[in-house]
Amino acid sequence: MDRAALIPGGSSGIGLAIARALKEEGFRLTLASRRAEKVEAAARELGAEFVAADVSQEEDCERLVATHRGRFGRLDVLVNSAGIGIGGRVEDLATKHWDLQFGVNVRGLFLVTRASIPMLRESHGIVVNLASIAGTLPTPGLAAYGAAKAAVIALTRSLNGELEADGVRCTAICPGFVDTPMAEWSGIPPDEMIQPEDCAEVVRMLLRLSPRARIPQVVIERVGGEGGVG
Repeated sequence: MDRAALIPGGSSGIGLAIARALKEEGFRLTLASRRAEKVEAAARELGAEFVAADVSQEEDCERLVATHRGRFGRLDVLVNSAGIGIGGRVEDLATKHWDLQFGVNVRGLFLVTRASIPMLRESHGIVVNLASIAGTLPTPGLAAYGAAKAAVIALTRSLNGELEADGVRCTAICPGFVDTPMAEWSGIPPDEMIQPEDCAEVVRMLLRLSPRARIPQVVIERVGGEGGVG
């Protein structure tokens, strides 16, 4: 039976690059995004199914996973790429912006993953969580974003401990600045950033590992970024 993948946040950026790679690998796809017109356009390009869903809402997360199962009956790869980043020093950051980043980047990822675990057990599937290099080192001015991505890394490692007996493997990809709309504020020229396709190549590598090999975390530094977020 053809393998299937579910990609919240698959309408643009890293998620779309991974969706294109998985399409080339023969996967059937369900893409999801909060904006219906954007995810529909991406799905049309790839011949994929799509769902308009806001991962900060529990009902949307459950509906998304149920819709995918209804269409394909299986889930081999879950890519949690939906995310949001809002800069600001801790003393200046609005509470709503803290809550929004944790609501999407951590809570939404948790909700989609929790609903997907039964299918992932059936397929001995792979979970790819898009974290950030900001979750691995101090990030002044991005403290909330970095804290949320650190939580993603911790959750990924705990999931590995909980699900390894079921043959499910989880990886957190932690890139520096990637050439996506979310990184435009950095002022770094696009051709000096990590490319979304670099993250997609990591996913291709994960697909080729033997079932006995697991990579819990991949850090992708930007050449010229001196080992930091940039």
